[in-house]
Amino acid sequence: MSASVYSTTSCPYCTLVKNYLKEKKVPFQDFDVGRDQRRADEMVRKSGQMGVPVVEINGRIIIGFNKAEIDKALA
Repeated sequence: MSASVYSTTSCPYCTLVKNYLKEKKVPFQDFDVGRDQRRADEMVRKSGQMGVPVVEINGRIIIGFNKAEIDKALA
């Protein structure tokens, strides 16, 4: 299982996503796109979105804090 979260420090939904993944005991990499332009560019390339959070689970892109889609990707 591979999970990544593209986030910023000021985003409340990013915090919710990361807490949800922790509750589910899903290890993930957190990329702060506010500080890392390379990761920001990667996020836009993968998702077509400028907004955060963007979650990638096993190659599947999920925009925003969408529990149903996160659960589907984890199943």
